[in-house]
Amino acid sequence: MKLLDRYLIRQVLWFTLLVAGALVTLAALFAFIEQQDDVGTGSFGVLDAFFVTMLLVPKQAFQLLPIAALIGALLGLGNLARGSELIVIRSAGVSVARVALAAAMGGCVLVVFGALLGEGLAPPLESYARQVKALAKYANLNYAEHAGIWLKDGPRVVSIEQQSADNLYGGIYVYELATGPDGRQHLTRIDHADSAALVQGKTWRLRNFATSALGADVVTTRRESTFLVQSDVSPDVLGAAVVDPGSLPIRGLYRFVAHLKANGLESRAWEVALWSRIARSLSTVLLCMLAVPFVFGPLRSSGAGSRAAIGIVVGVVYFLVNRTLENSGDVYGLNPLVVAWAPVGALALVTAGAIARVR
Repeated sequence: MKLLDRYLIRQVLWFTLLVAGALVTLAALFAFIEQQDDVGTGSFGVLDAFFVTMLLVPKQAFQLLPIAALIGALLGLGNLARGSELIVIRSAGVSVARVALAAAMGGCVLVVFGALLGEGLAPPLESYARQVKALAKYANLNYAEHAGIWLKDGPRVVSIEQQSADNLYGGIYVYELATGPDGRQHLTRIDHADSAALVQGKTWRLRNFATSALGADVVTTRRESTFLVQSDVSPDVLGAAVVDPGSLPIRGLYRFVAHLKANGLESRAWEVALWSRIARSLSTVLLCMLAVPFVFGPLRSSGAGSRAAIGIVVGVVYFLVNRTLENSGDVYGLNPLVVAWAPVGALALVTAGAIARVR
């Protein structure tokens, strides 16, 4: 059985590798085309667009791995079915459940590979890609990542604690610097806002705004519930300095959720991202097993094109249901565990029922 398991696992892994290569190539092509809108802005050129696209490849591979696993398992096991090898395996007394278990073993290998991509390689490369793009488009900016994220914009130093949405940022501090007669820079003003949101163009709305002007002998303070400010700093720039929940590794999400709960802050969006990331990784195993009832059933004599089409349809439907539930869960205040694990639970029931029906 060990020899048979290794043979089935090799089939699943080999075809998954081929499918993943094709899908990632297409995704990278679309990402490169998307970067063309920014070519010519500042010093951002075609080579920079290509470099940024390559940095994003590990993230794309991690996101596409579940769909690639399903299509790869369909193609790999389907290839054995067309060659009547699965019939011989069944004739030798091997059950459908045992074949599904071998496919699940291949899925476990893919989960480990995906963890290496999604947890170790993709997050730092994505962060670096954002910085490369922002620094090329806005040459007067530079970043530092010590004790939080800091952005220097000419005479201003901006501190950003977190990003809550695409154009919404929390915990904003702005330090205004001036150069004195001796040539040294000194602090002249400190601004703080609980949140900053882009209204339109270059106009930002700051909420719970407070400013302190530092004079020679006196400090002048002022507070406003809402304050509008004009700034050339765009969401593209800030997006390079902050990370949304979906871009953090599991350990980073776990630490941040613990931090939010310890301080009595809202953590639902981050909990959804944490549990969804774990659930999506484990769904790779179930998707590999889901291929088994197809190759023993209606797709036994079908070609590779039909199997690939079925895999794409099932994978896209599962992805859309997952994303819809994640987005609606935050809107309607659903439990993060339900939002993350409901699609996986449904997939597990469908897979078990389909395997049980195979004769």
